[in-house]
Amino acid sequence: MNKSIKLELTFQSLKKSNYCVTSKITPVYNCIAWAAGENDRWWWPIPYEAPYYWPESGKDELLEDFISGFGTLGYISCENGDIEEGYEKVAIYVDEDGEVSHMARQLDTGLWTSKCGRLEDIQHNLEDLEGGDGYGYGKVSHFMKRKKR
Repeated sequence: MNKSIKLELTFQSLKKSNYCVTSKITPVYNCIAWAAGENDRWWWPIPYEAPYYWPESGKDELLEDFISGFGTLGYISCENGDIEEGYEKVAIYVDEDGEVSHMARQLDTGLWTSKCGRLEDIQHNLEDLEGGDGYGYGKVSHFMKRKKR
């Protein structure tokens, strides 16, 4: 199983998990784009230095803005991250300040896939990336689902 020392330094709970690296390091896309199924650009509601994409205009960085943005992709809010036949799901993480910090997409196996910043993509359990004080993305705060395409 592929592991990453860089990832384990940032996400200390990965050291005890069965995560698996599934891509090489790349700065081309981020976790939000990966959750949306893209790997060729960065997604974020507010553009910073580089060009960012967002499916709506005039948005902020609040949880509601991510829910609304993924709503344009056919996602609706749901109660949990359990596998639901015929649906694909995403999970939204928030940090200690309640700000969105990360998104993950559910795989058919029930595991999740994430792009970890400018580092690798991984397969993992949701709690593997949780944590605070600079060692994780906070907690999963919201789930969304849409019918599989």
